[in-house]
Amino acid sequence: MEPRRRRLQMSGPTRGAGAAAAAALVLALLLTCSVRCAESSKPSNVILVLVDDQDVELGGMTPMKKTKQLIGEAGATFVNAFTVTPLCCPSRSSILSGRYPHNHQVRNNSLTGNCSSPLWQKGPEAEAFPVFLSKKKYQTFFSGKYLNQYGQKAAGDVDHVPPGWDQWNALVGNSQYYNYTLSVNGKAEKHSDTYEKDYLTDLILNRSLTFLDERSPQHPFFMMLAPPAPHSPWTAAPQYQDRFNTTKAPRDPNFNIHGKDKHWLIRQAKTPMTNSSLQFLDNTFRKRWQTLLSVDDLVEKIVKKLEVRGELDNTYIFFTSDNGYHTGQFSLPLDKRQLYEFDIRVPLMVRGPNIKPNQTSKMLVANVDLGPTILDIAGFNVNKTQMDGVSFLSAMERKVNSSSWRTDILVEYEGEGRSVPDPSCPLLGPGVSECFPDCVCEDSYNNTYACVRTVAPFANLQYCEFDDNEVFVEVYNVTADPYQLTNIAKTIDQEVLEKMNHRLMVLQSCSGPSCRTPGVYDARYKFDPQLLFPAHSWRPGRLKQAK
Repeated sequence: MEPRRRRLQMSGPTRGAGAAAAAALVLALLLTCSVRCAESSKPSNVILVLVDDQDVELGGMTPMKKTKQLIGEAGATFVNAFTVTPLCCPSRSSILSGRYPHNHQVRNNSLTGNCSSPLWQKGPEAEAFPVFLSKKKYQTFFSGKYLNQYGQKAAGDVDHVPPGWDQWNALVGNSQYYNYTLSVNGKAEKHSDTYEKDYLTDLILNRSLTFLDERSPQHPFFMMLAPPAPHSPWTAAPQYQDRFNTTKAPRDPNFNIHGKDKHWLIRQAKTPMTNSSLQFLDNTFRKRWQTLLSVDDLVEKIVKKLEVRGELDNTYIFFTSDNGYHTGQFSLPLDKRQLYEFDIRVPLMVRGPNIKPNQTSKMLVANVDLGPTILDIAGFNVNKTQMDGVSFLSAMERKVNSSSWRTDILVEYEGEGRSVPDPSCPLLGPGVSECFPDCVCEDSYNNTYACVRTVAPFANLQYCEFDDNEVFVEVYNVTADPYQLTNIAKTIDQEVLEKMNHRLMVLQSCSGPSCRTPGVYDARYKFDPQLLFPAHSWRPGRLKQAK
């Protein structure tokens, strides 16, 4: 017994030392965990880079090599991203408010169309997503183009700083590269034409870098950077003005052809286009790409700054555009505003925490989803807002099954026309606008339409109704006809048209949660894809008027 007693006596100090060591280990683990848990629970930063009029269908991302590498390849690229309205001010209003145009009531780029109007300021702007970010203690920074009529005297002048913004550097009016005025926290700041001091894309970059250096590290930040590129007047930085000299606008199957079965506004375009028109649009196409090179530099330097500051891994960076663009499609020279893929598809790439690199997502997203997604990142309950969009944070993190994702969105646009004949095109009389010297007009009063854009495993479909005397209908099977050459409204099955017409009316009257209901082709509904093809006659219903 003596050896055992002795052994037990010897083991006493050993057990005490082991217990102390174990306690020290547990304490160290707890301290490590507390630090790591604090880091993981730290709210993420967000940056939204919003360019102006950048297409994705015509190769608009081709010059953006750094952006594709630093955001797209480092995160997720959404190949089915759309604007809900293909025009600057209504689209940007949808991004800020998370609402469809029929709910935020911004119809076009004019004050009478509610662009940055007092009605907008009192309503949707007061509930835009930066307001909610501010309530979550985010430091917010804006620089660049806001809304087309921002800063006009009838829109509150430069004194008006929208709620939710801590640092405000907003362009007065529409996109410019030189000779513009900024509202800097409510004070006018005039700029001239010196590249080093005034080139707007670079100024946005420099002020963004200063903000990152000077901000408080105690709170997360949100930055919205809105450079003018590639919007007109297409003024490239000096070092990029000789780039892409041999590049031409793509000659896709829908380039410089007659839109024979389309709305009258498309049919009025002259085909073939004149040589002078072709030269003009090719030159414009090159200049657009040239302006984007400075945006590419902006993205690179922002990413590098975040990396140096140790903030890159906890920052989401979104890159997108307010709408697409066309250069010669269906013989329309240059503009947006139309219902076709080249005008409504937009680039969308995101990198950030929990987003695996080199992802390509086919899930259907729209610009009304940006606000809800950013609020979701910030931990804000989107259901407490009036937003029509949905968060796609779970889609970025691959935590949602595509079969349960939405299958359709609404695209709507209200056309503009002059009350008197356009001097460039007097033969067409009043009611048209955006006319070129060869009497091709890009818009009209009755270029007012609403579409259901469907993206589902067995249906890649676009259904559109015009608010005109014809109640004209256009339908495209985008899988079989990606260039939208053939309007199948008169040959598609009547059951499909009835379903799409009903869905269109539902979406046009939706608000908030009702905009997120399942679509016609949702996986939870039965649908025969063969109905896309048999020929039946069809007479559409009247387009439901926007509120």
